[in-house]
Amino acid sequence: MTYLDHGATSFPKLPEVRRAVHKALERCANPGRGGYGAAMEAAKTVYGCREAAAKLFECAPEQVVFTANCTHGLNIAIETLVKPGSRVVVSGFEHNAVTRPLYARKVGLTVAGRRLFDWADTLDSFAAALKKGADAAVFTHVSNVFGYILPVEEMAALCRSAGVPFILDAAQSAGVLPVSLKKLGADYIAMPGHKGLLGPQGAGILLCGSLPKPLLHGGTGSASRLQEMPDFLPDRAEAGTLNVPGIAGLAAGIRYVSQEGTAAIARRERRQARYCAEALKNRGFRVFSGEHQGGTVSFVGKTDCEELAAALAQQGIAVRSGLHCAPLAHESAGTLDTGTVRVSFGYNACDAQTRQFLQGLDGVRA
Repeated sequence: MTYLDHGATSFPKLPEVRRAVHKALERCANPGRGGYGAAMEAAKTVYGCREAAAKLFECAPEQVVFTANCTHGLNIAIETLVKPGSRVVVSGFEHNAVTRPLYARKVGLTVAGRRLFDWADTLDSFAAALKKGADAAVFTHVSNVFGYILPVEEMAALCRSAGVPFILDAAQSAGVLPVSLKKLGADYIAMPGHKGLLGPQGAGILLCGSLPKPLLHGGTGSASRLQEMPDFLPDRAEAGTLNVPGIAGLAAGIRYVSQEGTAAIARRERRQARYCAEALKNRGFRVFSGEHQGGTVSFVGKTDCEELAAALAQQGIAVRSGLHCAPLAHESAGTLDTGTVRVSFGYNACDAQTRQFLQGLDGVRA
């Protein structure tokens, strides 16, 4: 299979990730629930992942909260910062993992910046929205549909200057682009473990710049006399048993990313995205590409996007089609009615993958 859907999940998983998961299943019990060997091995495994993540994302290990996925982390962060009726600013390229929790709180939502690959538009619109008054801001680092890399450092600076707390959705950037809790000064940064960090599904991270409001309440293995959740990190946001095998695999993925370097991975992905975009344009497709683009390309052809992706799948080529759980982004780009076909490269991006995709596409068109 030619796998070009890394925006959904990294695949195939690295051998070292698989080995780490199996090792945890064989050796780890429940961390923080006992002093015997298997429990201590679990605690060591979990803390090792916290340390690796803290080093990569420039924060303290206790600021690394483990979640089930990026959506889980975003919900914790939004639950903490956003009250019903709050005024919230978002970008024009948000995922449903951001917009649905906000919609559920019936907030006053301002969408700032609707032009693809246009930093000036994003920053001007965002600054204007903050000046009108905002209680919080939530914005993505990279559009999961179009690969647009937003100017998050500048957006973060605008929020800090205005005294507006903010949440960064790093679903498509963690493990590929620099993400620093310290430098951004974010209140929260949410990310999955299974995409750019190359871990298994079911283990994500929420970086906490401030103390979160618990989304779940229960046992933490600490402060057991209290009937309130502990008032310290990471325990305050980690009720119940952690996904130790998933965290073990995530640690292996983070180690790989740290050794390779995010810059090297980003260069490979972006090179193939540019190659793919130019080839698609030459074939007459409507292609969404430009400056400030990561390793994802969306396009529209004359054929229904779902049918085109299905035809490619029959040839062993995996891409994604439709609205990609991000109708706001499609509304901004004018593709809400058609959707797009999305090609998203990953850590193993190479010329051969792009050539195989283009050959398969030529076969479909024929």
